[in-house]
Amino acid sequence: MKAIRVHEFGGPEVLRLEEVEAPKPGAHQVVVRVVAVGVNPVEAYMRAGMYPRKPELPYTPGADGAGLVEACGADVKRVRAGDRVYLAGSLTGTYAERALCQEMQVHPLPDAISFQQGAALGVPYATAYRALFDRAQARPSETVLIHGASGGVGTAAVQLARAAGMTVVGTGGTEEGRKLVAEQGAQHVLDHRSADYLEQLLTLTEGRGVDVIIEMLANVNLNRDLGVLAVHGRVVVVGSRGTVEIDPRLTMGRDADIRGMTLFNATEADLRRIHAALVAGLENNTLRPVVGRELPLAEAAAAHEAVMQSGAYGKIVLLTDKE
Repeated sequence: MKAIRVHEFGGPEVLRLEEVEAPKPGAHQVVVRVVAVGVNPVEAYMRAGMYPRKPELPYTPGADGAGLVEACGADVKRVRAGDRVYLAGSLTGTYAERALCQEMQVHPLPDAISFQQGAALGVPYATAYRALFDRAQARPSETVLIHGASGGVGTAAVQLARAAGMTVVGTGGTEEGRKLVAEQGAQHVLDHRSADYLEQLLTLTEGRGVDVIIEMLANVNLNRDLGVLAVHGRVVVVGSRGTVEIDPRLTMGRDADIRGMTLFNATEADLRRIHAALVAGLENNTLRPVVGRELPLAEAAAAHEAVMQSGAYGKIVLLTDKE
């Protein structure tokens, strides 16, 4: 089978399409014929050797994907051959025509959701869910600012927050991105490239500020975020590409919190709960993954370049059967 392999850390050019042996399932394992692969920024950091958790070389990148169950181990009970599934984790990497997974990493994909949409679920939606409900402990009627709402995690957070009864303010850096954020259900959409967008935010909240901020680029926005929080407000740092200087006094009068998070810290019990909620959202149509761009598996390097660019629009997906 074909798979992307990384033999050394470096730029996107180290992503090479190679022939490798197809995996076989152990007792509690599942082999999935991958149709679509989700591309995440964390995979670009890992490929470059910049992430704290470095995979052992050589390796196949990827945690997200969707396809059909091809084979199951003897003790697998939740799925069977032929089932449509999405992947949230893999033992062998998802940038490949087949992926070996633990049974708990495979989740049912409703018929109404395409494989491309299924590939957009794992990391973005689980991250958004954990950021909103586990780390921020966001509640119905609260106001949530999603800072950078047009990308994979951002669109997921907009949909989840709106479905849970929150007032959602999303930001985007392009007209196309802001239109997407509005289509996903945000009641208010702001241009974060505008010099006065935070003043606009305070006007929208009648000077009160927002209860929760989901922050995708903390190295740029964190200090300014602290100035628009309501009393008892919480900022959850989902992404950052460098250091930032903040004024701690901005947290004091508000009893405000800055909370970091990574999906890697979620327990197995956390992940079971999160994905049960996500599957329910897919089934009742409150969650609708957005695919912004599709590329063939062989163009994984181009996908890694694109996923790190500004002006995100939905999810970048690789297709294993696209030339």
